[in-house]
Amino acid sequence: MRIALGLQYDGSAYSGWQTQVNHNTIQDELEKAISAFVGEQAYAQCPIHTITAGRTDAGVHALGQVVHFDTNVEREPFSWVRGVNSFLPPSIVINWAKEVPEEFSARFSAFERTYIYALQVGPCRSPMAHARAGYLMLPPNQALDIEAMKIASRCLIGENDFSSFRSSECQSKTPVKTIYSIDLIGGHPWMYFRIRGNAFLHHMIRNLVGCFLQIGQGRQQPEWMAEVLAAKNRQIAAPTFMPDGLYLAKIAYPEEFAIPAPWLENSWLPNGVIGK
Repeated sequence: MRIALGLQYDGSAYSGWQTQVNHNTIQDELEKAISAFVGEQAYAQCPIHTITAGRTDAGVHALGQVVHFDTNVEREPFSWVRGVNSFLPPSIVINWAKEVPEEFSARFSAFERTYIYALQVGPCRSPMAHARAGYLMLPPNQALDIEAMKIASRCLIGENDFSSFRSSECQSKTPVKTIYSIDLIGGHPWMYFRIRGNAFLHHMIRNLVGCFLQIGQGRQQPEWMAEVLAAKNRQIAAPTFMPDGLYLAKIAYPEEFAIPAPWLENSWLPNGVIGK
C-alpha cells in the first residue's frame, strides 16, 4: 500500500531534505524512523524509500511538507503518526498519515506550492529568531521601501523563464515556472514574503528575496527586477540570501486525493501570513 505523511521540521541542523553521503538529512532521519517502526522483517521485504513534494535546501524549514512511501505493513493512520514520531528527533514531526491510491505522488501530483520567507529588519538581530528567520541589518532611521518591492514583484507573476534566479546546481529540466502570487506582508522590524507557484528552481526563492532587498534598500530601482528576469543570466542578479527564514508552507493537490491541510496553528509565524 502507499502511505502519505504530512511533515513539519526545523531544518537548521540538517543538510537539506535529500540523502547525501556523509551528511545529516531530513530524508535519512525519516526513513530510519519509518524502518524502525515497521521492523526489520517488513523492511527486508519492502525497503522504505520516501518521495517528497519539495526537496528543501540545507537550513530550510517546512510547515506543510508531504511525502509518500510504499509498504506492506498495515497500520491505522494515527498509529503511523504516533509510532514513527517516537523514533524521530524533536526537530522533525509527522502531523498526519493516510493511505493513498497508487497513482498518488507527493511530488508529481502536486500542482501548487507556497513558500514563506520570514525576515527581521533592524539594527540588531533577535537571538530568539536565530536560524528561524533571515536578518537584514539596517540603521534605526532606515526602513525598507515596501512599495518599491511590490512594484518590482509584478513582472514576476505568470509563466516566465527564471534562469536569472536559478542555482548552477539546479536539476530541473526547465527554468520555466509559473508564479501565481507574491505578497509582501508587514515591514519593520518583521516582514514576510509569501510566494505561490506551480514549482520552483533550486535557490529560486532565496535569489528572489536577495533581489527584492536590493530594491527595498534603494540600491536598485523597481524596474531592475524586470531587467534581471529578461536577462536570463544568474550573474547579474543579487547574491543568494540566507536560508534561515525560508519555509515550505503548503502543497496543493487535486481534491480527489483528499490530502489533509498542514497543521499551521502551531507555527510561530503570525496569523494571516501563511494564508488560506
